[in-house]
Amino acid sequence: MLDIYVDADGCPVKEEVYRVAARYQLKVYVVANKRMHVPVGRNSIEMVVVSAGFDSADDWIAQQIGADDIVVTADIPLAHRCLEKGARVLGTKGEEFRDENIGSALAARELMSHLREMGEITGGPAPMARKNRSRFLSKLDEIVQSIRRRTRP
Repeated sequence: MLDIYVDADGCPVKEEVYRVAARYQLKVYVVANKRMHVPVGRNSIEMVVVSAGFDSADDWIAQQIGADDIVVTADIPLAHRCLEKGARVLGTKGEEFRDENIGSALAARELMSHLREMGEITGGPAPMARKNRSRFLSKLDEIVQSIRRRTRP
């Protein structure tokens, strides 16, 4: 089944997900460690609050996700776990994680973590730009259409 799972803590593109999901009448699971605002009166959007434990939201998503579902996350290890289950994974800036690029993404994440620990890098990621939102919307739409074409009876 085609559902969208949003790793919602710190996700800057939730509104974009809601728009695309409404267009295609898809179910959205907004998963976080604390309750957050989701559109009222839309049964297709479900807020899932998990325990505050480390990686609780990631674990819940990885347990629920199935082939032909979509995960929206900036968390590379979660992306890897979801790819292993056959899901499509879209980063918050519009980059799709795939089997072909997840290894290099994990390696880059590890390198950046090491450089931060050494004090070489002190800043965080660049802020979300308008072009990133546009790329995200376009790619999410493309992924939904691709899955729907492939799974049509």
